[in-house]
Amino acid sequence: MNMRHVQFPGPILELVAAAENAVRQVPPAFPLTATVAVNPWLGQLQQPRAETAYRMAHTTGARIARPRAELAEMVSDGRIHGDDLAAAAVALDMEIDALRAAIATQAADPAPMPTIADLAAESTGTDWPDFVADRIGLWASTHYDQGQALWPALGGTAFASWRAFAMRDLTPGLFGLPGLPARVAALSDEPRIAFAIACEALALDAQAAPLYFHRLLATLDGWAQLIRGRGWVAERDGGDDGDAFALLTIRLLWEIALKEAYPDLALPWADLQTAYAMPAEPTTDQRIDMALQEAADRSAERRLAATFAEPAAPRADTRPAIQAAFCIDVRSEVFRRALEAADDGVETIGFAGFFGLPVTHHAAASDIEEARSPVLLKPGLAADAHVAEPDDLAARIQARSGRAWNRFKMATVSAFAFVEAAGPLYVSKLVRDALGRGSAPGVPPAPHLDMAPADRVGAAAGVLRAMSLTSNFAPVVLIAGHGAHVTNAPFASALQCGACGGHAGDVNARILAALLNDADVRADLPTQGIEIPEDTIFVAGLHDTVSDEITLYDVAFGSDIDRLRAALKNAAKIARTERAARLSRADDPATIPRRGGDWAEIRPEWGLAGCHAFIAAPRSVTAGRDLKGRTFLHSYDWRADTGFATLELILTAPVVVASWIALQYHGSTTAPDQFGAGDKLLHNVTGGIGVIEGSGGHLRVGLPWQSVHDGEDLQHEATRLSVVIAAPKDAIGDVLAKHDQVRALFANGWLSLHAMGEDGRLDHRYTSEGWVAR
Repeated sequence: MNMRHVQFPGPILELVAAAENAVRQVPPAFPLTATVAVNPWLGQLQQPRAETAYRMAHTTGARIARPRAELAEMVSDGRIHGDDLAAAAVALDMEIDALRAAIATQAADPAPMPTIADLAAESTGTDWPDFVADRIGLWASTHYDQGQALWPALGGTAFASWRAFAMRDLTPGLFGLPGLPARVAALSDEPRIAFAIACEALALDAQAAPLYFHRLLATLDGWAQLIRGRGWVAERDGGDDGDAFALLTIRLLWEIALKEAYPDLALPWADLQTAYAMPAEPTTDQRIDMALQEAADRSAERRLAATFAEPAAPRADTRPAIQAAFCIDVRSEVFRRALEAADDGVETIGFAGFFGLPVTHHAAASDIEEARSPVLLKPGLAADAHVAEPDDLAARIQARSGRAWNRFKMATVSAFAFVEAAGPLYVSKLVRDALGRGSAPGVPPAPHLDMAPADRVGAAAGVLRAMSLTSNFAPVVLIAGHGAHVTNAPFASALQCGACGGHAGDVNARILAALLNDADVRADLPTQGIEIPEDTIFVAGLHDTVSDEITLYDVAFGSDIDRLRAALKNAAKIARTERAARLSRADDPATIPRRGGDWAEIRPEWGLAGCHAFIAAPRSVTAGRDLKGRTFLHSYDWRADTGFATLELILTAPVVVASWIALQYHGSTTAPDQFGAGDKLLHNVTGGIGVIEGSGGHLRVGLPWQSVHDGEDLQHEATRLSVVIAAPKDAIGDVLAKHDQVRALFANGWLSLHAMGEDGRLDHRYTSEGWVAR
């Protein structure tokens, strides 16, 4: 039966709309194979942060603000000034004396509102919420399995699959909930019919439904987010996916089962509906907490502005010997500064690491599609890597055999047998890995872009303009993607390039270098107003953010390349020395490269922990300033941006991706139980799609605790990302007026926006009322 043709009375349609809205309140999450950072408050962007604090306290128990004890320490040591508190008090319409008095007190931890499962747990002593999450998680791990399980889920659609599972699941009866399989068997495979039945059985009020539905999905945390991620991608690509609605219906059916099993819950449930229907007004404690967080955010903005208080040192306007384009990732800032220090003939460029080429890539001998582009974009280009005949067949067999072997090793039915039978054969490998002497990955075949010749020139010109690189080309231009070589790390893709969809940036870098070296493209680029000198060559590379070594691809030897290699080698030493001060057990910077090959290392690098600013400006403004590896740096010259098309691209794509990253680190720091992935030492991979702690239950998404904490101190300061744009205020405002979702990021306090003046100083700040001078 087609769900869109099912006829329901008006009240049920209202509840269906509330359910679909609740689904949109849940942030998406993505499988381990291509994990990208996600803003955990993505569904609340249209609300001010203070209102979101109320909603999240009642649905997830998650905090947005840092603990008051941390903020009190910042006031005590002078990081938060009186001016910061005063500005925060004005912004949130509070008295500054109330903030000063509250900072010494301790606010109660937020407690989410109870569900019927919570009421049943209180009445019976059985942990029904955990039990329900465990049973749903067990089904979801098989239904959404990506090759780990050899016992696949039964059924087709999500709801039909769950029914097939639940009809055969006798566990609820053993825990005091008999008859559930028979009741599930009586349902239709159509989730909206089951949803209508559930709402009627609960006598659900339309006023209570929005918050209640959000709360139910929040009880399934990671699974709800993973399933929402599938729907989010479907919507991005113009499709539809009803799995998240089906998941909500499944959770509702558990509520009915518990309500019917324990009739004494009827009265508490009626009272609970009244509470769910109450207007969403932040409490006094929540308003105070958000005001204090605002003060901490203002403090970080003030400190950033102080970094640019002095004019930048003038740079010679001569042709550089080497230009090197890196991803805007904060880890690149350290290496760019080191590279410029290693050779004063080097000029570095910052650009999103997919280099303007959103490709779907097939690796050699692979039928797996890799979306090497920001998750915000549907890849519009295709690329693959061919190996030369006659080795093609052998390579395919080897690659596919390796994938099958790895899946067999992880499968449920082979886990114990594999260890028993094959364990002794792995002794030598385990010893090599333990000593960090495992074999290094080889260089993959070069990727080839599937693009018509007529389109290649336009693509090349568009990328160069977006990079603000249209003249004064160096003899050697390095296009450096980045990746992280790590071992035994389920969250390895989270350390790769977010702009490349959780993959390394080598494919995109090699494609762009080949495109810009193409003789036919170079010959036609002058028709686009861009002329590349004949002696300029483009070289692709991959920056390993663990070791700071850079691999160069497809290059010939020559004096210019030798100079590049020497500069990269010296820069790696400089960057490792700086990073060693922050990494545990890295007293000798020379040992840092070994961390990636150590299968017992839980902190091979710090990823993007500490990120706090995004700057789009000419490199001349930021060069020579120590931004401590905490800033996304995008090269941008507004004078060369005709019609401000590049400005619009920056604000709607790289800034949004950076906001997802910064807010994920924020959520994993302030609310690790709700938005963090837990303890790496307890992780078990399930379904090949995510991790659980222990043997079952909740899927953990977000960042592991070891990614933000070194065992003694936090390595990420949870403050709002400051976005700095060197462009006229009116041009920035015009872009915001066209893109409400982007404007909401700033107007509702999720990010702050600053205009950089001609002198390189941060001279104006954007507010919901417009621009104000700093």
